[in-house]
Amino acid sequence: MKAARVLRFGPPSVITVDHLPRPGPVAGQLQVRVQAAGVGNWDALIREGKVQLEALPIILGSELSGIVEAVGAEVSGFKPGDEVYGATNPQFSGAYAEYATPMAGMMAQKPKTLTFIEAASAPIVAVTAWQMLFDHAHVTAGHTVLIHGAAGNVGAYAVRLARQAGLHVVATAGSADLEYVRRLGAERVMDYRGQRFEDSLTGVDVVLDTVGGDTQLRSLRVLKRGGILVSIVSPVPETAQREYGVRAAYFYVNVTTARLNQIAAVFDSGTLVADVGTVLPLEEASTAHEMLAGAPHPRGKIVLRIAT
Repeated sequence: MKAARVLRFGPPSVITVDHLPRPGPVAGQLQVRVQAAGVGNWDALIREGKVQLEALPIILGSELSGIVEAVGAEVSGFKPGDEVYGATNPQFSGAYAEYATPMAGMMAQKPKTLTFIEAASAPIVAVTAWQMLFDHAHVTAGHTVLIHGAAGNVGAYAVRLARQAGLHVVATAGSADLEYVRRLGAERVMDYRGQRFEDSLTGVDVVLDTVGGDTQLRSLRVLKRGGILVSIVSPVPETAQREYGVRAAYFYVNVTTARLNQIAAVFDSGTLVADVGTVLPLEEASTAHEMLAGAPHPRGKIVLRIAT
């Protein structure tokens, strides 16, 4: 099988596409004939050696969609021929390949209304947004939420899901993305370069932080007492939480079959859409990573087409 992997850490040019033996599933795994693989920032961190979770060489990629070929021992709920989507494993590796062996507990039946390309774009970013809103912020209808980085992959899902949950959505984004974020459903959108959100915003119930740094600390000022900031970037110091009388949560995404099923149901209801920006063949994985690093590309998720 063909697979895109790294033999050493470094820039996008270190990615090679090699022919490797097809992996077989062990207990708890599926063998999936991969149709598409999502490309995310975590893939770049692994490629650069900033998140070294396993020994080299490493097949990159954690998001995938495809067709089940075989089922490992101790696995239930899946059978050969099932169309599935999800994440590979806790090491976030192995998806940029013609065959992968993801953990069954991190996979689910693919949303029926999505193509394989669309399904591969969603698992980690959509689950991250879901966890921010519902598992950590515990939002309820009528809450006001401030979403930073709302034009990004996680932020865009957060805006859509927040609106569907009946929240009042305020968002920050770059000037070129303001109208896009409004179309996603934000009631108010601010240019993060041209406007200091804390000067005109107060009494917010929830802040979703996909940016970190100074933006995160400034966000504490706009929360009402007892409000919560949820971050996927970095934890908020306990001293700052006490100073402002707020709470904070920081977490790594936890992709599970149950969460993927919930998100699939929302996709299939027609109230959530996948946002694919660029589709490239597996052989151009290094080009996809150049886009992650800043090379021009359309807004939306980058996806590798594995099957032809």
